[in-house]
Amino acid sequence: MGTKHIPQRTCIACRTVRAKRDLVRIVRTDAHHVQADPTGKKAGRGAYLCRQRECWESILQTPGRLENALKLETALAAQDLAQLREFAATLPTRAQVQTTPTNTTK
Repeated sequence: MGTKHIPQRTCIACRTVRAKRDLVRIVRTDAHHVQADPTGKKAGRGAYLCRQRECWESILQTPGRLENALKLETALAAQDLAQLREFAATLPTRAQVQTTPTNTTK
């Protein structure tokens, strides 16, 4: 029996291809609001970012890249941008992710 297919997505900040579950989806809802979707299940157009603060800070410094990825017709609302920044603050930095010990139980 073959191996199971693992969906791949690309981070819009660093352009790294990773497993879909390793990324966080940002979604444009029907009401044209933009929000983080950690479950990846909300309806709407989505874009993916790594679970690292640096990628989020990079994309939030230049909101035009996010607006382009989500095909927004208007500028990103200040309220949505603030919510995304709050979410980004909860994420670990690249250094914290690399130094996290792996599970070594037998």
